[in-house]
Amino acid sequence: MAKKFSELRATMAPESRARADAKAQRLVAEMALSELRRARGLSQEALASVLHVKQPSIAKMEQRTDMYISTLRSHIRAMGGELEIVARFPDGAVRISNFAEIGDTAEVD
Repeated sequence: MAKKFSELRATMAPESRARADAKAQRLVAEMALSELRRARGLSQEALASVLHVKQPSIAKMEQRTDMYISTLRSHIRAMGGELEIVARFPDGAVRISNFAEIGDTAEVD
């Protein structure tokens, strides 16, 4: 009989749980647009409706590896999010402001 994940997790060493948690966070932090859309509970049709385009346009957009930042921003906003462009260096992070819109004052973590 299969064990529940919670039971298996309870038997893991604290270090193993920490590694598993860290890996899960990395996987969540790195998602393709199609995975992000599905995680937000949206269909391509629903997203197309919000963006006033047809569903095939969403399918094409999700397959692209290169797009305008304005296109990506619109896509993210249609899913209820905000896009930030941040450059991370060993000595800190810098938010690239010329990609932000006027009045956008979010902090960089």
